[in-house]
Amino acid sequence: MTTMPRTVTKKTAARKTASKAQDATTMLRADHKLVSGLFEDFEKARSPEKKKAIVAKICTELKVHTQLEEEIFYPAFKEALKDHELVPEAHVEHDSVKALIAQVEGVEPDGEMFDAKLKVMGEFVKHHVKEEQTQMFPKAKKSALDLRELGRQMQARKRVLMAERA
Repeated sequence: MTTMPRTVTKKTAARKTASKAQDATTMLRADHKLVSGLFEDFEKARSPEKKKAIVAKICTELKVHTQLEEEIFYPAFKEALKDHELVPEAHVEHDSVKALIAQVEGVEPDGEMFDAKLKVMGEFVKHHVKEEQTQMFPKAKKSALDLRELGRQMQARKRVLMAERA
């Protein structure tokens, strides 16, 4: 069972780590860039085998990314900023992407409907990324959140989640 992380503020971040952890928004931006590139690769791919491999990577990356946001980043953001708009909207957007993942994950790329689902998923993700990067991340950076500590927590959790999917 996963426990909800406590909100980490700059004031309570006395604990230092030996490794140079990325801050949470930098880590999430890197994930966004990776997934965007995978969607571009899918658009260029012609063989069903290549498409299937790219879709598997897209699904894994999105599932891990959304889990990190939902378990660690969003609860901290919501608590620190008393947010009642951006986080609920982000959850709804995640649900839409998760529904599309369920329709394409492990399925043979079989034509235009499969490709259309990936196209729509890419558009949903692009919209979601834009909102996070232009609205949520700037607010997080101006807040009392310790984004480096959140990044450390997210990196540790990501290692576990990726190992489970290997």
